[in-house]
Amino acid sequence: MKHSKAILVSVSALALAGLTACGSSGGGSPLDAPTNAGSPAAGGAIVVGSANFPESELLMDIYAGALKAKGVTVETKPNIGSRETYIPALQDGSIDLVPEYTGVLDQYFNKSAKATDSEAVYAELKAALPATLMVLDKSAAEDKDAVVVTKETAAKYSLTSIADLAPVAKDVILGGPPEWKTRESGVPGLKKVYGLTFKEFKALDAGGPLTVQALKNGQVQAANLFTTDPNIPANGFVALEDPKSFFAAQNVVPLITKSKVNDTISAALNAVSAKLDTATLAGLVKEVVIDKKDAEDVADAFLKKVSLG
Repeated sequence: MKHSKAILVSVSALALAGLTACGSSGGGSPLDAPTNAGSPAAGGAIVVGSANFPESELLMDIYAGALKAKGVTVETKPNIGSRETYIPALQDGSIDLVPEYTGVLDQYFNKSAKATDSEAVYAELKAALPATLMVLDKSAAEDKDAVVVTKETAAKYSLTSIADLAPVAKDVILGGPPEWKTRESGVPGLKKVYGLTFKEFKALDAGGPLTVQALKNGQVQAANLFTTDPNIPANGFVALEDPKSFFAAQNVVPLITKSKVNDTISAALNAVSAKLDTATLAGLVKEVVIDKKDAEDVADAFLKKVSLG
């Protein structure tokens, strides 16, 4: 990435600290460290953050580039951490905007979330958000969580869906991001909805190289990856079907501090959502993850191609 090294180092270090302490009630922000950009609100700047996986960082760059093209002053803070870290950062003003996914965000704010289809999830999410936050238009692009296995594991246990894991989960080690151990959209929910009790849960990363490698070398037999992850087809992995719609619709959507929204900002971000679909997003992520292109360059090229940059 082309982002300031000082910002990246300070934010990443503090995000890690914030992630390990996400259950605490301390008054400090996980992003309190000074940056060379000054106060987030200075000059009306929009501070765009990202979670700690490549697609989120790419979407951050797309949002930032679209806003810059409309003359908005933008700062970026990539790789903040998990939702448990960057949502508090949004709420205390450390950042103003972050790319999100409708279903899991709905479940984060609404512990009794029930909706599964795209429109119902979006409506339920908007009703569940705190008064200080809002989502703009959702895109057609979806990136769902998935339970993924190798071809060999799928053949060994005759797996095509998550439900097929029920009789063999006791012999299976599941890998995923640390927060999956306690999230309703992770281990507890899989037990509640599908009756799965795994042999062990191994904390890895958010659909990143640790998870991919652990799946390849057999450290885990099942893992949480994202459906747009190019590592799935590249390695011949099998994303198990979800017949009970445990993973609700996950449309990409901008989550923003309401007080920062004006006509220029909403128009720029809604225009991005109008141009994003799942196939396009998957192709852009492949450029970053497999082709090793700089995410900011990929974002800039996309925005120019769709006349938004």
